[in-house]
Amino acid sequence: MTACIVGWAHSQFGKLSDETVESLIVKVTNDALEHAGIGPEDVDEIVLGHFNAGFSAQDFTASLVLQADDRLRFKPATRVENACATGSAAVRQGIRALEARAARVVLVVGVEQMTTTPGPEVGKNLLKASYVVEEGDIPAGFAGQFGKIAAAYFQRHGDQSDALARIAAKNHKNGVENPYAHMRKDFGYEFCRTESEKNPFVAGPLKRTDCSLVSDGAAAIVLTDATTALSMKRAVAFRANEHVQDFLPMSKRDILLFEGCEAAWERALKQAGVSLDDLSFVETHDCFTIAELIEYEAMGLAPRGQGGKVALEGQTEKGGRLPVNPSGGLKAKGHPIGATGVSMHALTAMQLTGEAGGIQVEGAKLGGIFNMGGAAVANYVSILERIK
Repeated sequence: MTACIVGWAHSQFGKLSDETVESLIVKVTNDALEHAGIGPEDVDEIVLGHFNAGFSAQDFTASLVLQADDRLRFKPATRVENACATGSAAVRQGIRALEARAARVVLVVGVEQMTTTPGPEVGKNLLKASYVVEEGDIPAGFAGQFGKIAAAYFQRHGDQSDALARIAAKNHKNGVENPYAHMRKDFGYEFCRTESEKNPFVAGPLKRTDCSLVSDGAAAIVLTDATTALSMKRAVAFRANEHVQDFLPMSKRDILLFEGCEAAWERALKQAGVSLDDLSFVETHDCFTIAELIEYEAMGLAPRGQGGKVALEGQTEKGGRLPVNPSGGLKAKGHPIGATGVSMHALTAMQLTGEAGGIQVEGAKLGGIFNMGGAAVANYVSILERIK
């Protein structure tokens, strides 16, 4: 791969009522360029990841990046979207511009503001990332979709409530030390495992602690080619970046296999010339705890039906065989749709440069990222390594 991350910025994730989509974009744009040590005039191309689907009245948002500085005027700017993997779609678009030698410096921004939308509309907007012809009437929105997946998994492989609670507790514990996280509270295993007034069932066997947070936020990264990157302050290289798209209808797939996720990981590991055991950590898409559990199996960390065992044995905790979501994941960090994939790349770069603070994985050398849109429909895997 020729692409490197040379700078980044990350907003607070959470309920940011004093911010707008525009203000979030402007802040991370300026901060990322400053972190990279370049000016707006050095940017050749801009890619914005913004899902929207009704969250923002302003639906034509690519040029909002230009609001950060007048010197960005007349730069090519494009908005991309691929459901909950929108941020990673933007990253991949930027990489491809570099590989095509159509640009030397690409600014990638991801943003979403969700909390200003009433709860019922949030669910309706998110459900647009499903195959609405067959899945649009599922109660409880996307949580209902993953509740069905969890129930089917339990039926095939047995009750995994203990494992899901362990995953939720792990991610909340990790999120305490993430200054960008929406929720920085260690709930503990017992709270996550037990149904209560504060932790009711939401859909099927999924409780509130099994579901990621509706959040606002933005993140940005600056990409350059490897030659340019080596002349800059820092360089985190893409050993691999893969995108696999699967069928949209769940009825056309065995939804418990996450086959698109599996294919993306297989291709990325092959491209990088490494195995899963070579990775220092993984940031994965835990929109719901059942998703993280199935992703353990799809990435090859556990055989089919045994993802729960990996969680219960603590293999994915910090200090375990393969730390998963040291940032707290979507579960604690939050999930502003368009920002999520960019956030994963920024936080992984922080880890690999030793700038991750309290969430730092000791001795991190190689980081993996999995970001998905829909129920394993849009699947993106990156493998990153610091080269300077």
